[in-house]
Amino acid sequence: MGPIGIQELLIILIIVILLFGAKKIPELAKGLGTGIKEFKKASNEVDKQINAKDDAGNENKESKGS
Repeated sequence: MGPIGIQELLIILIIVILLFGAKKIPELAKGLGTGIKEFKKASNEVDKQINAKDDAGNENKESKGS
């Protein structure tokens, strides 16, 4: 079982075209792209919140230690 080759990708592409039709694929890709963009945006916001809490915690420790 190696990596996916060209033949396998072509078979998958043909199956997708048969299932969804050629007109529907761009709409699906656009929706997928929008979903990925929203996911990245949300994960960046969570990272910012975590970093803000860490920074606030470090400032409190430094001021108590002085």
